[in-house]
Amino acid sequence: MSISINNFASGTAITAHAFNKDGTRVALCPNTNEVVIYRKEGNDWKLEVTLKEHDSLVTGIDWAPGTNKIVTCSQDRNAYVWTEDKDGWHPALVILRLTRGCTSVKWSPKEDKFAVGSAALAISVCYWDPEGNWWVSRLIKNLTSTALTVSWHPNNFLLAVGGTDSQVTVYSAFVKNIDNSKVASAGTAFGKFSPKEAVGMVMATFKSSGWITGISFSPSGNQCAWVSRSSTIEFLHCETPDLKTQVIKLRGLPLSSLFWANETTVLAGGHDCTPVLFQGSPLNYNYVRDLDAGESATLNKANSSAKAVFEKKTNLGLDSNEDNDTSLPTKHQNRIIEIIRHSPTSFSTVGCDGNQIIWPFSAVNLKV
Repeated sequence: MSISINNFASGTAITAHAFNKDGTRVALCPNTNEVVIYRKEGNDWKLEVTLKEHDSLVTGIDWAPGTNKIVTCSQDRNAYVWTEDKDGWHPALVILRLTRGCTSVKWSPKEDKFAVGSAALAISVCYWDPEGNWWVSRLIKNLTSTALTVSWHPNNFLLAVGGTDSQVTVYSAFVKNIDNSKVASAGTAFGKFSPKEAVGMVMATFKSSGWITGISFSPSGNQCAWVSRSSTIEFLHCETPDLKTQVIKLRGLPLSSLFWANETTVLAGGHDCTPVLFQGSPLNYNYVRDLDAGESATLNKANSSAKAVFEKKTNLGLDSNEDNDTSLPTKHQNRIIEIIRHSPTSFSTVGCDGNQIIWPFSAVNLKV
């Protein structure tokens, strides 16, 4: 299979995206208050439907593979759970109780809860209330900054959060009558807690050197990794209570997003406009290579060009439709906003250039 480039948002950015279970449909936000869904037909993607309910920019989308429900969040301080039937997609408003805009959203592994990060110094842990027949929330309060990114532990009741306070915090997100109290009472590598303490208990905190823009637990939950604005990626070994970390300083610009391809492989993307590969073992990870570059000369040119774009944007304030004679050798012509898994054998990226790109592992010589 070859790399597939899809310009879904020409002239603007794609702020978030998510795939259905088999990767044949994608929901994405073209830097607006709308979510558009495309369906794969042959070699082409056809517009299927546009979801219109939010009033401001959509900042997070997640598609539950088991229930086929989509959850979206926005700067309008709202989240919606979208359910599909023969008549189309129907939104259900979530009672978030947040006073500032939302930044990210993720379904829990069992798809019975989801977490919404926000600028309100709080995180909403949301679940279905059958008595009220609506989505309600419990708040993790007293954060010290905006929560930019969240990741669920596979056990379904621990939540890792990264934000603008340059630290990662692992919270209890246990919800009574939703989670298994016996499993929770047995304890974790982050310590023991009583389910009575429920949502919001701080299990561990890890200081970093910059804003945390992406975070993810490994499939087993024994490791966690995050990227920051300080051009670093950090790996946490959380199989035992020692909770040791490894920091890798990057040679280029900061990364924005990451995910675990397996227990020993992390893929990330950011301001250098190329997916980046890290591999190793607990506390012994290494930068391997950029996945969208050729010879070393091309690599140097790519880094130089990416920095030129970055400086022009920040120093001169140029918009994407203004004069910009810099052309990058990478497939993305602007920073990668999000990188996620597309299928067991491929991953997907979206960026500020309006492109969504599907990368088969085989096409970038990656064995996972």
